[in-house]
Amino acid sequence: MIGFIGSVFSPWYRWSGRRNPANHCCINVATYGPGGRFTMTDRGEEALRLSPDRFEVGPSQMHWTGRELVIDVDEISGPPMISRVRGRITVTPTGLSDVELPLTADGAHIWRPFAPTSDITVELEAKGWQWSGHGYFDANFGTRALETDFRFWTWGRYPTADGSICFYDAVRRDGSELATSVRFDADGAARAVRPPPKTALKRSLWQVRRETRADAGTTARQVKPMLDAPFYSRSAVEIQFAGQRTVGVHEALDLDRFRSPLLKPMLAVRVPRRRRWSFAD
Repeated sequence: MIGFIGSVFSPWYRWSGRRNPANHCCINVATYGPGGRFTMTDRGEEALRLSPDRFEVGPSQMHWTGRELVIDVDEISGPPMISRVRGRITVTPTGLSDVELPLTADGAHIWRPFAPTSDITVELEAKGWQWSGHGYFDANFGTRALETDFRFWTWGRYPTADGSICFYDAVRRDGSELATSVRFDADGAARAVRPPPKTALKRSLWQVRRETRADAGTTARQVKPMLDAPFYSRSAVEIQFAGQRTVGVHEALDLDRFRSPLLKPMLAVRVPRRRRWSFAD
């Protein structure tokens, strides 16, 4: 689940010239497995309401209680399976982190892992869409388009016995590279660690290149495909880190592909535009 102000993957935002981020906001929800759904409605600024502890986009919202992030979802999924996705998701951090990682030298892109180790409860109004387990809560901020500054990146976050480990790797347009590994204790305390070696993963269904990091001499494997697009892959991946096997969420993003204008009409099918909204209260 992702909340956007200035929806970076929206073709409508790109076609608008990215002049007004607030006019292209959404709450994106994806569920996986049989009957999985995908919602990513691009909404206008009339649908956006913000306060220090609340982020509302049309019928859906996120609310920070001081202890939990409570997300109320009421969206319509896109084709091929059009239906309502409604319910509540509650993310309870075991600790909060104050880490802020610039992804470019000038700080135009920032990663904020607010709660890299959390408990999560999902209660969506559909059969089998209720569960609880291990989760996380992070954010990215930027003042330029991703494809302007990056060619490719991968990101992975994996649970550990005492918290979690995050790997962030990127190839920038200027030829420089980002290679960051951060280990988080359960209470959110962070420390940079030497990145283990890269290990290749099999390409995605759309042939997006993928790699992650793992102990030297070990391999990584996809446990579950989650989301495949011509420029993006999200999956559950198993690695070995610090001698322990762990399964986490892995993403790969090919921004050379994403910048192609041929992709934008394809994305418009999955990302409908709704300009008008009126709050009842």
